[in-house]
Amino acid sequence: MKCQRCPKQATLHITEVLGDDKFDEVHLCEDCAKKYLYEPQQKKAAQKAAEAAVADDDPDGAGDRQCEACGIKFVEFRNHGRLGCPHDYDAFKADLLPLLESVHGDTKHAGKAPRRLPKGKAGQVELTQLRRQLQQLVTDEQYEEAARVRDRIKQLEEG
Repeated sequence: MKCQRCPKQATLHITEVLGDDKFDEVHLCEDCAKKYLYEPQQKKAAQKAAEAAVADDDPDGAGDRQCEACGIKFVEFRNHGRLGCPHDYDAFKADLLPLLESVHGDTKHAGKAPRRLPKGKAGQVELTQLRRQLQQLVTDEQYEEAARVRDRIKQLEEG
């Protein structure tokens, strides 16, 4: 995440509790944080008033947008840092993409998948059925058939 006052990387994340479920989050680099923490209280009050005025002048109504599934508003997400349901990613997509990009450096997941993960949905279903079958065969003491099922499970897991 980037500093809110300069282009450096934010290393300090300050949350001020304003009361009545209202929070003010500030993300700053080390230099800007020193200035922020030691500037006079009058400046802070004036700055908060200016930021509140900017938030009130939200031209596209991003803060008023609401998820149809769970009813959470984007303002609530910004204040609490938690989404209400999986549908929020679609409801707030325009606002979340820049946030995800600044935090993670990209908007697409490029991680690894477990080696034992079957390639498709059909593979997962077959794997689940084979594991149940294996359990039943062992319970029924049909060890030769259980060995064949075990080998098939290994074959599916290795891909």
